[in-house]
Amino acid sequence: MDFWSRLLTPLSSGGTRKDYAKDPIRRLHRFEREYSQLLQIWRNSSNLANDEEAAENIEIRLQELTNILGDESRRPLPHTCLAFAAKKQIYIPVAKVATSSYNEWIVKEAVLFFATLIESEEEAFVENDAFSASLTNLLVRITGANSIRLGADTEARVVELAFNITTKIRLEPDILPAWFKSQHKRPQPDETDEREKFAGRTQRQDFPLFYLLIDYIHHDGKVGDFARTGLLYIIEGASNSVDLEQWIVESDLSTLMATGLGALYSQLSRKLVIDHIPNDLPPILALSDFEHPKSDYDIIRSCSVEFQAHLDTFLSHLLFWQDVLNHCRSLEVKSTLLEHFQVIFLQQLLYPSLLESSDIDGGSSVAVLTYLRRILESLDHPDMINLILHYLLALPDAVPTSAANTRNSVSAARKRKSVDLATMMASQQTDLTATPLLFNLVDLILACLRSHSQQTIHVTLQLVSAVLKRHHRYAVITLLHTETVRSESAHRTIGAHDQELEFLMTLAGFVGGHDTFDDTYENILRDTTVRLENHPCSLKLVVPNTSASPHRQPAVPTNLPGAPRDVQSHTLRPDDPVLNIVLDRLETFYLNPVETNLALTEVIFDLATCGWMNLEGWFLRHPRDYVYDEAATGGSSTSPATPTDPTSPAYAEYQKIQRIERCRQRPRWSPSSLSRLFNILQELVDHVAAYRKAIPFFDDLLQQRREAFQMSDAEPALPPPPRSPPRNQAAGSGVATPVSKDPGNSGNPRSESPASRPSGLEGFAQRILSEFGTPTRSGSPRARAQRPNTTSATALSASAPPKEFPFDIDTPSRSGASARANSPLPGSGSEPDVSQVRGFEAVDQGILARRVGMPSVGDISTMKPIPLSYDKDDEAVIGIQPTSPVIPDEEEEEEATSRQETAAPPHAQTATVSHVLTNVIIMQNFILELASLVQVRGGLFDEVRFA
Repeated sequence: MDFWSRLLTPLSSGGTRKDYAKDPIRRLHRFEREYSQLLQIWRNSSNLANDEEAAENIEIRLQELTNILGDESRRPLPHTCLAFAAKKQIYIPVAKVATSSYNEWIVKEAVLFFATLIESEEEAFVENDAFSASLTNLLVRITGANSIRLGADTEARVVELAFNITTKIRLEPDILPAWFKSQHKRPQPDETDEREKFAGRTQRQDFPLFYLLIDYIHHDGKVGDFARTGLLYIIEGASNSVDLEQWIVESDLSTLMATGLGALYSQLSRKLVIDHIPNDLPPILALSDFEHPKSDYDIIRSCSVEFQAHLDTFLSHLLFWQDVLNHCRSLEVKSTLLEHFQVIFLQQLLYPSLLESSDIDGGSSVAVLTYLRRILESLDHPDMINLILHYLLALPDAVPTSAANTRNSVSAARKRKSVDLATMMASQQTDLTATPLLFNLVDLILACLRSHSQQTIHVTLQLVSAVLKRHHRYAVITLLHTETVRSESAHRTIGAHDQELEFLMTLAGFVGGHDTFDDTYENILRDTTVRLENHPCSLKLVVPNTSASPHRQPAVPTNLPGAPRDVQSHTLRPDDPVLNIVLDRLETFYLNPVETNLALTEVIFDLATCGWMNLEGWFLRHPRDYVYDEAATGGSSTSPATPTDPTSPAYAEYQKIQRIERCRQRPRWSPSSLSRLFNILQELVDHVAAYRKAIPFFDDLLQQRREAFQMSDAEPALPPPPRSPPRNQAAGSGVATPVSKDPGNSGNPRSESPASRPSGLEGFAQRILSEFGTPTRSGSPRARAQRPNTTSATALSASAPPKEFPFDIDTPSRSGASARANSPLPGSGSEPDVSQVRGFEAVDQGILARRVGMPSVGDISTMKPIPLSYDKDDEAVIGIQPTSPVIPDEEEEEEATSRQETAAPPHAQTATVSHVLTNVIIMQNFILELASLVQVRGGLFDEVRFA
């Protein structure tokens, strides 16, 4: 009989593993044999931790079992091995083998074995109580305090396995009872005394998988991602189970999350300075007087890799809080989380750090304001934003209302949790501490804006900009002094609109430029339109709210406790402190640090971005200040054809035409009617004229700087060039780099100019200045001076302003390319050669390195130009130097000295010409942005009156 069997099935006696896999019976026999060998090895080994041979054999047997199950899952029915595993409950001894082995390789194979059973989706492994108990015991033992240290790969597989289980629970809520079991009866409110109302503790064995995921939510990489996502799935499922919802409320989830967030915040540096990587400075900073701030072991640089890692970890956990609230559909769980977030994080950590910060202790204000800005920029959950700003801005609390149809057990549990939290905080508070009612975020912002530290001013302006951009309705009633606008007549007329827009374009045009600005202004218009349309307060004005429209207005949360109401039409009051402080800083624009100027312009733009913000009064002229010339209005004369009957239709039509003509008329341009912002902008343009007169080749240098920025935009990724030699060695023309004294620190002369410091003009700046500091792009200085003006009719050019704009400035043709062409270097011939090119390069570098101050516009005619050759003691500081270098006698010398000290005290601020040129370009672009803002708002928000 055996002979005929072998003859009919010749491959049965010498079959391969593939043949065994195809046959369910043989596959089962092989599976049983591997399982029996595993048990035999385990029972014969007294200590797997020390028996390497037995541990290796068990690892091989586990791997074979997993491979057989995985292969069977991909084959057609019947699945005999999976049925055998479910019937014999082989996962129980497998879990015991793994927990007693203390061997990472066995643990890893056991985890893969359980993952294969779960992925098979057969035999209801996930719903089986014995399976969940075995797997839970395995996960708890291998991740506990007394377990072996798992490798990164094994740890990732463990957390991924737990995540797969939560995914099953999320898809099939009926699986939850197998993994969550409350082992004690919850006390009812009327069954407990005062001591036993709430203990604040839950048993970890109730839901071990829950706490396993909590232990890994702070990890980086995919381990943390699996843990956080799995925990989100469990919290999301709390709305389907009253027992789980109550258990989460009573658990220490909220406490662990809040304390974990606080621990990550405490790891951040208490003192910080804003810095950039030395070899990767942005071009706009490289071409300025940027200096790397000082730091030590206590003060951390913002570009530090370690600091960025800590900050990213903190922000990622903060975003996890937001994700939890987004996925949580239980009001009681959400309220518990928010309550702990406020008490433990806001009141105990964030607000005290803001209160204790200072700008004179090495950067603590810079640190906490930067952290707060990043928090507000990262979050968008309305509850968290409202909680943070409501507390820090000391907004009045809303009257609590009793929620209807709340479940008594869950609500009572949350109340007990709140009482326990309040009791714990009261026991830790030994003395009276400051609260936002005494010193809130607005007080801190105003104090930091008046600081003498440029870094503090910079980060404070960034914080103000973040609040104005993302949370404007909170700023309207706290940070800004506003008043309601109810009349439509407060909007400007079309004549005034065109006049003010032309004024801004004239200001930008007088700065000058050889290239066309049509494309630049079109790009600015597009960017401005996007920013206005995406402002949270402007969405109601630009998004249609009709049933037929596919776009719906975003819903503004109105049920947040203590949140401000929706923003209505308003305007800034003239005495607004933030506006006036910002404008005070704007007056010294050309000498300010570049980062401060960028933040200043951003805040001014953000103040005018809200669609409900009226520009008239603080930005543009108010209609009540319009004054018209009688000649322009035509007086009160009437023609014979003028209708006189008030009841006739012709008279009504005539009055309508008169109103239209009235709106088209341009009011008289009076400096007294201009806003302070417009007056400052005009003064800054007047300063450009003063610089143009005092700085040789100003227009050429300004154009070179503009081309340098255009080149940096065209080539964003430039490799860091090698460090160039000092300027006094590389010039090669015999013109030494000047050594000037720092007026802010008398008696401490600088050893080198800011333009030659490797920390300021590094990498990009050295290459740009070496390329654009010479006249090689146009052949020769004379050729460049005689280059025809190819700008279009709409291009910005340094032409004379219209007569209605009374600028106290001269035409810029007095210097620039023509002056440069008529001022050759001594000893140079009519045709340029190598020495002449190097000579012009040396002159350019020398001019860029000179220090200038804030000019006095009234004394433009008496300004002394910077000399082309000078000694190291020659002070060519605009607004500081005397008007004549030779003093005849002692009386005139004393008079000149007193006049010089009065005009410029020893601590007067100065900057290099290179720094001023960069700020001039920033100012020109800012004026263009303001012009685009006025133009876009007029059409987008229908702010211009035509009748």
